[in-house]
Parts: sequence; structure tokens; C-alpha cells
Amino acid sequence: MASRDFCSSGEGMEILQQVCSKQLPPCNLSEEDLLQNPHFSKLLLSLSQHMDESGLSLTLAKEQAQVWKEVRLHKTTWLRSEILQRVIQELLVDYYVKTQDRNLTSEDKKFHETLEQRLLVTELTQLLGPSQEREVPPLLGLEKVDLLELMPPSEDFMWMRARLLLEVEEQLKKKCFTLLCYHNPSSDSDSETLKAAKVWNLAEVLVGEKQQCQDAKSQQKEQMVLLEKKSATYSQVLLRCLALLQRLLQEHRLKTQSELDRINAQYLEVKCSAMILKLRMEELKILSDTYTDEKVEVHRLIRDRLEGAIHLQEQDMEKSRQVLNTYEVLGEEFDRLVKEYTQLKQATENKRWALQEFNKACC
Repeated sequence: MASRDFCSSGEGMEILQQVCSKQLPPCNLSEEDLLQNPHFSKLLLSLSQHMDESGLSLTLAKEQAQVWKEVRLHKTTWLRSEILQRVIQELLVDYYVKTQDRNLTSEDKKFHETLEQRLLVTELTQLLGPSQEREVPPLLGLEKVDLLELMPPSEDFMWMRARLLLEVEEQLKKKCFTLLCYHNPSSDSDSETLKAAKVWNLAEVLVGEKQQCQDAKSQQKEQMVLLEKKSATYSQVLLRCLALLQRLLQEHRLKTQSELDRINAQYLEVKCSAMILKLRMEELKILSDTYTDEKVEVHRLIRDRLEGAIHLQEQDMEKSRQVLNTYEVLGEEFDRLVKEYTQLKQATENKRWALQEFNKACC
């Protein structure tokens, strides 16, 4: 009951949300899930007391911090030796470049040759390793004593080491100034004293910028977690909205669609009738503007005369049809008489033509 009261409070829910988002990133639990499972929420709160922000237990987190501290110490030691090794290699490379110009003094040649000899013997000695730990015979039968005989004289070595410190210091100073100018290009025109002062604080500046980057990455990670949660919530809300829209379409639009169609059909029918009446009105208006009263009276008289003529023609046609019907009663005899009449009429026409031609000839 107490756990339910704690989960129902705003402060308890906020703590649970922070636990789920930071210490337990895989737990994508909503506020509703936490409210429905109060005992599980209490379990999460209990676990959070034994875990750090990364999700590890406090004991493992402490051990991990100690291990990382030792790793950083070893890394720092290795970086120091690696930087010294690379600086010495660069000195030798610069020496070989300068030998092509033939502007080196005898001391320079002696310094670089002694340095190279010492470095080479040291590397070979390290490759051989301790003699008591080897189970196989040494390479080419060489022992560490044989290589130590190739070391330069101690006086030359002491003189070379004293100069090497100065050379290394000069190389490191150049590299620091180069790094400073890369980080802050405006420092390129500063004096060496001012550059040295800025280089002294450069490490702290870089550490601060690194910490800012890490903080920005942490914030970005938190924002990504929040974005994923909001995206999931947005998807759920969107699905609910789509379901509501589908329900509205099914319950309201589909039911009223037939009524809307009927109303639309009536509207279109009334609109069509109005358009027909408007066209008829325009037609009558054009006719009234085209034909005046005098023209209409004249057309009426012409129409009456034409109708009278048509009536007379129809009467004549009716009489002719009756005569033809009377002749049709005679049948084939009537056809024979028509043919004889046609032949006699044609013969009469021919004789009349011949008589006219004869009279012309006599005259």
C-alpha cells in the first residue's frame, strides 16, 4: 500500500522515470506501466540504490574506476616513452635530410651517430630479452653481452645525452607551439614567452573542452532516449487517432452518405431545371429582340397564305389520288391502253415534225 502511495505521488513518479531513463536505459516503461505495477516500481527503486548511473553495481563501479585509473597511469607512462621515441626518430630523420645538404659540423655528425648507435643497440638488446627466460637459442647466437660491446664510449654517451635533452626540449617546444597554433590560430603571431604561457594552460583548456564534449554527448544520449520515448508515444497517439478517424467514417459518413447523395441529386435536378428555364428565357429574349410586331404580323400573313396554298395542293393531290385509284381498278387493260396512247402520241409527234420539215422544204 505504501509503495502504491509512493508511486502515485508526483515526486515518486519522477524518481522512477529518472531511474528508468538513466540507470536502466533498456526499460522503456511508461507512467501507466509503473502505476499498474507498484511492487515492480518498488523493486526498481531498491535496485537503483545499489547501482550507479551506468547500470553497474556500486562494487563493480568502484573496481572499474580503480582499473581505469591504473590504465590511465600505464597509458601516461607509455605515451611519455612513445613521445620520446618518436622525437628521437624525428631527430635522426632530420639528420639524414641535412646530410644531403652537407652543412653539418663534426659535432652534429658525432651526436647523431652516437645517438643512432645507442638507440639501435638498445632496441636489439630489448629484442633478445633476458637470457634466463629464453627456451630457444638466441638469434645468430648473439647474447646481450655481445651487443653491449657495440655501445659507444661512456664519455660520448654522456655528452650525447646532455645535448639530447636540449634537442628533445627544443623539439617538444616546437610541437607544443604547433599544437597551440592549431588550437588557437590567433597565437601564431605571439611571442615565445606568451606562447609558453598559453601552452602551460593548454592542457587544462583541452581537459575542459573534452569534459564539455563528454557532457554534450551525455546530454545528447539523454535527448535520444527522450526522443525514442516521445517517438513511441507519438506512434501510439497517431494509431489511436487513426482508429478514431476510421470509427467516425464508419459511424457517421457512411450512414449519411445515401442522404447526402439524395440531396445532391435533388440539388442537381433543380439546378438543371433552372438552367433549362434560363436558356429558354434567353431564347425568348433573343427572339423578342430580333422580331418586332410588324415583322411578326408579316410572317403571320405569309404563313396563312402558305398554309392556304398547302391546303389547295393537298386537295388537288387528293383528287389526283382518287383518279389514280379509279384507273388502278382497270388493271392490265389500262396499262395496255396507256402504252398504245403513248405510241400514238409519239407517232403523231413524229408525223407533225415530218410535216413541218416538208413544209419548210416546199417553201
